[in-house]
Amino acid sequence: MILCQLGYSVMHILLKIAMEQGLSHHVLVAYRHLLATAISAPIAYVLERKQRPSLSFLILVKIFFLALLGITVQQNIFFAGLSYTSPTVAGAMSTAIPALTFILAVLLRTEKVRIKTTKGRVKILGTVVCVTGALVFTFWRGHMFEGFWSKPLIIVPGTRIGNGSAEIDQSWIQGSLVILIGQVVFSAWIVFQGVIFEEYPAKLSFNAWMCFFASLQSLVEALIFERNMSAWQLGWNIQLVAVLYTGIVVSFLVYNLQLYCISEKGPLFSAIFFPVSLVILAILSAIFFAERLHLGSLVGAIIIIIGLYAVLWGKSGDGHDEEKENMPAEKENQIVAQKSASFCDISPV
Repeated sequence: MILCQLGYSVMHILLKIAMEQGLSHHVLVAYRHLLATAISAPIAYVLERKQRPSLSFLILVKIFFLALLGITVQQNIFFAGLSYTSPTVAGAMSTAIPALTFILAVLLRTEKVRIKTTKGRVKILGTVVCVTGALVFTFWRGHMFEGFWSKPLIIVPGTRIGNGSAEIDQSWIQGSLVILIGQVVFSAWIVFQGVIFEEYPAKLSFNAWMCFFASLQSLVEALIFERNMSAWQLGWNIQLVAVLYTGIVVSFLVYNLQLYCISEKGPLFSAIFFPVSLVILAILSAIFFAERLHLGSLVGAIIIIIGLYAVLWGKSGDGHDEEKENMPAEKENQIVAQKSASFCDISPV
C-alpha cells in the first residue's frame, strides 16, 4: 500500500503541472481508462481464463455503478478541485479517508471490531491517532525548516512557494471542499469494492471491467462538457506523460495492487495508508515547488506512523480471533459426531 500511495502522490504532482498547462480533467479521465482497459483486458483474459467465475448480469450492473461512483464521478470531482488548489492540499484532504472508510466498513460489516479485546480497541485508537496526526500535519505550522532549494524547480500557480504560506482565496477554499467531497466518494468506493469482490473474486477481470465501464462513462461525460476539439489533442509534452502515467501506473498497476490489499486485508487496511501520501506529497512539493516544511509536518508525520502501526497491530489479530470464534462450534460438532458414532456402535439385544 505504500507503493500505492507513492503512485497516487506522483500522480497529484504530475496532474497539477499538466492541468496548469491546459490538460482537461474530463479528457484525462476518459483517455487514462481507455488506455487502462486496453492493457488490463487482454492480460485478465489470459491469466484468469481458467479460474474466472461466471459473470451474471447483476454483478455487471454492480460493477457498472461501482465504476460510475468511484472512478467517473470521483475523479472528475477530485481533479476539478485539484486544479484550484495544490497537491499538498489534495494530500491533506486524504486524511478523511481512514475514518470514513472505517465507519462505512463497520456499518456494512466488512470490518469486524471487537471492542472488548485489546487489539480491537487499539485498532479504533490507531485510526483516531492516524487522522489526528494528519490534522496536526495540515494545520500546525511551528518552526519553519530550510527548503531544499531557494527557488522552485517547477513553477505552478496556486502552490505555496518559498515562504510556505498559501494564498487563501475563494477558489482555494472551493477547491478544498470539492476535493473533500471527492474523498468521501472515494471512501465509499473502497468499501464497496470489497463487498462486490466477494461476489466476483477475479482481481484482474474485476479491475478490467471497472476500467471498461469507466472509459465509456467518462467518454460520454467528456464529450458533453469538453466540446473544444483542441482539448482532445495531445502533443509530445507533459500532458501525454500524465495520461500515460495515470493510465498505466495508477489505473492498471495501483488499482490492482489496491484491490489485492482490499481482498486480503479488508478496506480499512487499504484506507489507513492514505495519510502517508500527505507526507510523500509534502516532500515532493518541497523538492519540486520549494515549499517549506514546518515542525508540525515532522510531528504530524511521526503521529501518523504511530497510528498506522497501531492499526496494523490490531489487524494482525483478526484471523486468529476468527479461528477462536469458530473453535466452540467445531468442538460442538465433534461432540455431536462422537455421540452419534457411539449410538450406532451399540449392538441390538
